[in-house]
Amino acid sequence: MGLARCLAAAFLFLFLLGLTTSQRAVTVQKGPLYRVRGSHVTLWCKVSGYQGPAEQNFQWSIYLPSAPEREVQIVSTVDPSFPYAIYTQRVRSRGIFVERLQGDAVLLHITELQERDAGEYECHTPNTDERYFGSYSAKTSLSVIADTLLASMAPQALTLSEGDAVELTCEVSTSTDQHTHLSVGWFLLQGAGDHRAKEVLTLSKDFILKPGPSYEQRFLEGSVGLNKVGNTTYKLFIRGVEPSDQGQLYCEAAEWIEDPDETWKDISRKQTERTSLAVVSQGRDLSVDIAAAERSLSEGDTLQLNCVVGAPKSSSRHFKVLWLLNSVEVAMVDHHGVFIWEEEYKERAKLGQLRGFKQSNTVYVLTISEVGLKDKGTYQCSVSEMKTPGDSYSIQTNVSSGIQVNVKPVESHMRLSVSTSTPRITVGDSLILHCEVQGATGPVSVQWWHLLPQHPGHRVLVAAMEQDGTLSLGSAYQDGQTRGSLRLEKDTSGTFTLVIPSTLDEDDGGQYRCEATQWPRGWNWTEKGEAAVTVSSMGLGLHATLRSRIATIRYGQSFELFCQVNAGYTLEKVPASVRWLFQPSPAGPFHELVRVVPSGTVVWGTAQPHFQGKAQLSKADTSFRLHIHSALPADGGTYQCEVEVWRRNTLPLGQPAASTRSNVVGIKVVLPESKLQVATEDSSVEIASSNTAIECRIVFAQNNSQFAVTWYRLPPLANATPLQIIRANYSSILEYGSKFSSPEQKSRFLSQRVSSSVFQLQILSADFRDEGRYYCVVEEWLWLVDGWYKLGEGASGRTTVKFKPPEHGLQMERTNHSLSAREGEEVVLPCRLQGAQVPGTLLSATWFQAKSSGRASALLTLRYDGTMEYPQERLAGRLYLRRPSAGDFSLTLSSVERGDAGAYYCQLQQWQQQSEGKDWALQASACSGYTQLTTIPPESTVLSRICSSPSLLNFILYLPLVLILLLALAVFCCYCKFRKSKKGNITGSQLMELEGDGEVKKT
Repeated sequence: MGLARCLAAAFLFLFLLGLTTSQRAVTVQKGPLYRVRGSHVTLWCKVSGYQGPAEQNFQWSIYLPSAPEREVQIVSTVDPSFPYAIYTQRVRSRGIFVERLQGDAVLLHITELQERDAGEYECHTPNTDERYFGSYSAKTSLSVIADTLLASMAPQALTLSEGDAVELTCEVSTSTDQHTHLSVGWFLLQGAGDHRAKEVLTLSKDFILKPGPSYEQRFLEGSVGLNKVGNTTYKLFIRGVEPSDQGQLYCEAAEWIEDPDETWKDISRKQTERTSLAVVSQGRDLSVDIAAAERSLSEGDTLQLNCVVGAPKSSSRHFKVLWLLNSVEVAMVDHHGVFIWEEEYKERAKLGQLRGFKQSNTVYVLTISEVGLKDKGTYQCSVSEMKTPGDSYSIQTNVSSGIQVNVKPVESHMRLSVSTSTPRITVGDSLILHCEVQGATGPVSVQWWHLLPQHPGHRVLVAAMEQDGTLSLGSAYQDGQTRGSLRLEKDTSGTFTLVIPSTLDEDDGGQYRCEATQWPRGWNWTEKGEAAVTVSSMGLGLHATLRSRIATIRYGQSFELFCQVNAGYTLEKVPASVRWLFQPSPAGPFHELVRVVPSGTVVWGTAQPHFQGKAQLSKADTSFRLHIHSALPADGGTYQCEVEVWRRNTLPLGQPAASTRSNVVGIKVVLPESKLQVATEDSSVEIASSNTAIECRIVFAQNNSQFAVTWYRLPPLANATPLQIIRANYSSILEYGSKFSSPEQKSRFLSQRVSSSVFQLQILSADFRDEGRYYCVVEEWLWLVDGWYKLGEGASGRTTVKFKPPEHGLQMERTNHSLSAREGEEVVLPCRLQGAQVPGTLLSATWFQAKSSGRASALLTLRYDGTMEYPQERLAGRLYLRRPSAGDFSLTLSSVERGDAGAYYCQLQQWQQQSEGKDWALQASACSGYTQLTTIPPESTVLSRICSSPSLLNFILYLPLVLILLLALAVFCCYCKFRKSKKGNITGSQLMELEGDGEVKKT
């Protein structure tokens, strides 16, 4: 029974230790995923860390929501009979199939997604390893949602002349419960056999307008654009169609959803019906037409004349227009739209009675207010086309036909209209009333009255203006300290405007009456009109919402934040301040970026000074805008706005009447994409006790980049962590890894840049210790205004370094030994030279200890000049080279500790001086066999603790692989002792024999 327990423990130890050599991992597309019914769906799956053939097999199964514990097999890359019956037909017809991307990666295709396809999908890889270790399957969930995307555009057949404008409307909507984005684009099909549509203009899912290549210039000029009207209506407009626009136009909408891996997927696309557009080319014909809103007028009326120019491609042509009355020039309009009046009309123009403007390149307007009898007659407009704006000679000229305008004398007629631009205001706001008097033939006097709402039938005089402009105020309004200094003004159009700067309370609301009186020829006409005003107290119902069109910004791109404020009163009329807050990191506090006080003064915060000079502030209605130019990585973070308001009749000091903070909006600034490519070809280098160099080459990178290079050495064990040798940052400052930071190692390893694209790792005085695989990692760094930023990195191929020993080698004992020592005892590790030392040469010796990491650590070195070095100073007091003979370099280790267990070996080097005064050169080198040292705790044995103590067995699992040899030897000795005690034969039995080279074989 004792032998059986020992064997069971040994085999369990070997099995568990073998599991650590490699680990299989299966990865599947991250879920949950949402896809539309009827769409083509793909799911990816890959495996890594496997052994066996490079081409792995995959099997897909599903766990339905109705039976989440039951596996339903779908498709396999190796077994045609794998699918269950419900999937057999779809797999045979390739409605479901697996596409192999490479040997260890595949895509599962479902060409037409059905509702029953919703569930949890499992990707499984059959085992090809020597034993099971790792994960062999992975799962992801897929939900099937309804296709609610709708896109419609009424089909039309349009025939337009070159230069005409066209507008197309596309209705797009979706009712998906998930958070999705929409993209809307217009496309043009030309030719009967051409199925490739030409992109006109697209509003992307990120709310960015992107014109097609052939429409880019016209988009920049504003001739092609898109307007969104409401929530579902998108309008494409083309100003000035060209023959190249001829064909069939349609609208395409796509619905996008963001997957858990932060990539966007279009889950549905819809195309509308098509509109046929035919474009008729026109010559350079020029036509002119004149029209009047009203041809028969009375004195004091307003005359408006429109001159309309008909010309193909009018937006790119230049016109000069003359206005004529009875064939006499009144004014001239140059190509910039500037009106130049004739001398006799300049005074009336200064008074505002004459006004002209260029409405567009084809429409010119002339307005005469307060027309008199002298303004009647025949009006014409003459249009001349110029080659360029500065030309004095016209290409062609055309004159419109005349239009007759009659002006009738008016004995007396006056019209009055009363309005207010402040119908609903808050206490403290200004109250503005307008009384427009039209048709008066002489001076007019005006009185404003307030009809008291709390006393029906009573009125109070507010202000009055006499015929000569004299102003008087009512008794209740004469104190300027209460409501401010009232103003009653008359503009040139005959409108009398009353302004009360600051309302006191709600009683200032109600009806305001304007009475206008005219006294022509000694008698008068009076007209009356009223306007209602509501004055309310300022409530505290203030709410702010912060939004941004895009949340992920490319470096150098500008972005805007909109702070939309909603209140129960007119926000534009009260003193308000806005404060923009910025949080650079999620765990940090918010800093004040900038504040705009009610007076309009901008105060910048001191915590984030880099925003000043690149941030622009503006306000439109109830929306405050923060525009950040040329985004930097430091601009990424969380933003918030804060709004405060005060009453108008109080100074904005102390506590505000209301304040609110918006939601927070996160902005992420993405660095430029790295173009770095590093050569990945593997190579090998053979060294023979001399300097050597390993090359790292950049294949492609941006011209203005800097590079940091880190060199690594791979330990012999497959899963061991690479060891950093040396790193040269983008400023060429060197930093050595922890294993290479000793003065000796620093003097032997050096990183150099030998050209703009080639780096080298120099190894000076290389020897057998430097054997192994090396590679470099190149980082691309770029200076972006405010600092250095890492764009990306790339790893090179592996360079294998092999040591070629000198031709004349040393002869050493290479027998492997196994020793046991109790903790606290002394042990001697053998190292002997066979044969005599060559005359005229000196020997150096170095002892190494091999740990489980696979890297040998030097313990001590006896140089050829007799000096001794202890790389590990903590062991210096316990290591001795007693040298009983010239060829004996055995190591004595005193006071053995538990951590001393491991494999030991020594290396001898033979040195010879080339000539008098020259350096000593290495002539030969050799290594001894391994001595495996096992430490025994006090008053215990290894075997008894293995067989009886689970805690020690768990500890042994973490020992290096070489302990397997010792354990096998112990089992063998145990078996032999058992056999001897039983005095039996062992013919035909399986024994484990330890060979001299450390390998285990069956005999």
